Amino acid sequence: YDAGKDGFIDLMELKLMMEKLGAPQTHLGLKNMIKEVDEDLDNKLSFREFLLIFRKAAAGELQEDSGLHALARLSEIDVSTEGVKGAKNFFEAKVQAIHDASRFEEEIKAEQEEKKKQAEELKQRKAAFKELQSTFKQ
Repeated sequence: YDAGKDGFIDLMELKLMMEKLGAPQTHLGLKNMIKEVDEDLDNKLSFREFLLIFRKAAAGELQEDSGLHALARLSEIDVSTEGVKGAKNFFEAKVQAIHDASRFEEEIKAEQEEKKKQAEELKQRKAAFKELQSTFKQ
């Protein structure tokens, strides 16, 4: 989700991540999510701050209706048992799965477009045949 490849998740990257995880948030909700774990007050999440979300979730320190609680619930990993490296691998696998799903969606759309194109060509050929056929009937 770190589209900028700067080692941080900013507001727009967090927005995209929450949308892809199926829990979209308002702009204000996203700002509050960052604010809740932003230790250095730079308005973006470092990897350490990101992991803090899961520590707070495990300790029951997140509000039930907060975006961070939704994020922690959607991720399904226990950092205390998996460790930081396990969490990193988990999220990289999650990103890859989302990428693969979107690639499959693109392939399905391409197949559907091809079928539409073939159906249109068939329709045009039939219309041309009927036109040609009508000239022979006269």
